[in-house]
Amino acid sequence: MDIFYKIAERRIIEAIENGEFDNLEGKGRPIKFVDEPFIPEDLRMAYKFLKNAGCIPPELEMRNEIVNLCSLINTIDDDKERLKKIRELNFKLLKLNLTRKNPLNFEDFPEYEGKLIDKFIAGW
Repeated sequence: MDIFYKIAERRIIEAIENGEFDNLEGKGRPIKFVDEPFIPEDLRMAYKFLKNAGCIPPELEMRNEIVNLCSLINTIDDDKERLKKIRELNFKLLKLNLTRKNPLNFEDFPEYEGKLIDKFIAGW
């Protein structure tokens, strides 16, 4: 590993001498580190690489699917099709909740928050 360090260091020094870093965006400003509290600590670096490559974490992709599915459900007139999409939505919410260390925040989905509160009140 020491040889790779020396090669990288030599190339960085050559790039500095050639002025390849002179016109970089953000030059002279401190680096802003963004903490991702919803991503497990051991996966943050991998997710950062994926983000820089234009990919998004599976949890965020699933959340986007849930939001899109909620919008779609509101436009469906056929009851059978709506029920099918609601079941799909419930499955995706369950799947998302199982993959997270933090519980799902129902404030993101107010239509479910009200229904949950009604069910808890009815159960008492």
